[in-house]
Amino acid sequence: MKFNEIILQDKPVLVDLYADWCAPCRIQTPILQELKQKMGEQLSIIKVDVDKNPQLAARLQVRSIPTLMIFRKGEIKWKHSGVVQADELERIIQQNS
Repeated sequence: MKFNEIILQDKPVLVDLYADWCAPCRIQTPILQELKQKMGEQLSIIKVDVDKNPQLAARLQVRSIPTLMIFRKGEIKWKHSGVVQADELERIIQQNS
């Protein structure tokens, strides 16, 4: 499934734009795993390596990583750069669902 198809889903899609060399990105990964355990099928989470997908990162105007974005039906509902805790992400997702 392509990125554009994934973000068109009815349920919220959390996109984590990251790089392997980024220390804060490595901190964000277990937080996203915790969030997925809490929210299950209510949410899709996809990780996009900005080094392997520079065109997509440019299109989404990613200036720093990690950048987290929430899409719903193809529309950007929320965007944030930096590490965000699971409880805060859950609250933001519920506000934007």
